[in-house]
Amino acid sequence: MRTRAAVAVAAGQPLEIMEVNLDGPKAGEVLVEIKATGLCHTDEFTRSGDDPEGIFPAILGHEGAGIVIEIGAGVTSLEVGDHVIPLYTPECRECEYCLNPKTNLCQKIRSTQGAGLLPDGSTRFSMLDGTPIHHYMGCSTFANHTVVPEIALAKVRKDAPFDKICYIGCGVTTGIGAVINTAKVEIGSTGIVFGLGGIGLNVIQGLRLAGADQIVGVDLNDDK
Repeated sequence: MRTRAAVAVAAGQPLEIMEVNLDGPKAGEVLVEIKATGLCHTDEFTRSGDDPEGIFPAILGHEGAGIVIEIGAGVTSLEVGDHVIPLYTPECRECEYCLNPKTNLCQKIRSTQGAGLLPDGSTRFSMLDGTPIHHYMGCSTFANHTVVPEIALAKVRKDAPFDKICYIGCGVTTGIGAVINTAKVEIGSTGIVFGLGGIGLNVIQGLRLAGADQIVGVDLNDDK
């Protein structure tokens, strides 16, 4: 199929909106129509050329939400019509890391994901002239459609607004997780948050959820 995407054609170059080819999902993969995506500073870091692991051309984006429109062979946890969030840290529930209570950094597809490829070592995206386009963090949400491994998708409620839940893929979980799982903030605590961007604002949400008594936000931007 053809779909539209914002392609990072080279390091330091502006994203280019273009039609691209997208192959259908293979075994264990899912085709998702992206309905909303966030823009994380990590995407800009890679686009800028400062990311030593950046690979080009690529379709960036890792904060997204959408609808399953096709499933590959062997997919059992999702069906067409499900609403989902792509996960740049998947959950196979089988590898040593998934089975260890100290971490959730699944290793099942880490090597291919870091190379901008799907688990079988290939990409589903290509330019109209056939030039391969790399995936990004296993998500590539800067496209109208993307193909993602089944283990890298979380099913969500159908009444959840796409333009809100897309941030759960990174900013929300990073900020709230830092408060609850890393800092282990207790009821009655005082929290000071430096920087009120996407993650900082979700740190504030995490502090509220944790029952902090006083929350102080610090930022150079007076509007925040």
